[in-house]
Amino acid sequence: MPEHVNILFHGIGEPQRELEPGEDAYWITEGAFTAILDEVTSWPDVSLSFDDSNSSDVTVALPALLDRGLTAEFFVLAGRLGQPGSLGEKDLRALVDSGMPVGNHGMWHHPWRGMSAATTHEELAEARDRIAAAIGRPVTRAACPLGRYDRATLSSLHRLGYTTVFTSDRRPAVPGRWLQPRFSVYRDDTPESVRLAVQRSRRIPVRLRNAAAGLVKRLR
Repeated sequence: MPEHVNILFHGIGEPQRELEPGEDAYWITEGAFTAILDEVTSWPDVSLSFDDSNSSDVTVALPALLDRGLTAEFFVLAGRLGQPGSLGEKDLRALVDSGMPVGNHGMWHHPWRGMSAATTHEELAEARDRIAAAIGRPVTRAACPLGRYDRATLSSLHRLGYTTVFTSDRRPAVPGRWLQPRFSVYRDDTPESVRLAVQRSRRIPVRLRNAAAGLVKRLR
């Protein structure tokens, strides 16, 4: 079965806002970003994405992507639009005008697990509508905040018409599948460590363990 690797970045450089507890583990230097970017885009069948709508998406990532003729997908937190250190509506339009798809990452960076009906509506429907209004086009793809989801969330995403949903389950994806796992890049990562993480995920014991963990998430 063919495989596809989805690589996920978060913040780059110095944060321009107060970080959530533990969030600094996902911030990397500009040098690490360009080195890892050049490594992973030398592989076949790789896609790039960015979560959390940090301002570095447009100040650092976008120029690097354009210089290399690359495309990435940006998953946006609607509740942070226009906040210091985060993307604003003009930034979203700049991404779209540069050929970068924009998707929904929720309203407030709350985990999409065990949500009430009201929270589900806010995170999956209201946030999507706000982002769509900002970019002037429909939003059809989503990424689960903190990589957390459950059966009820997946059912709601299906019902609301999302065409693809991304996780951070750290295993290769099957092209065309509705649920797409991704490999997050961490603060201490290097091109070599990212490459090894992807290679390890293809080993039979690791593949079986990751598949079982994903099944538990989908069924709970």
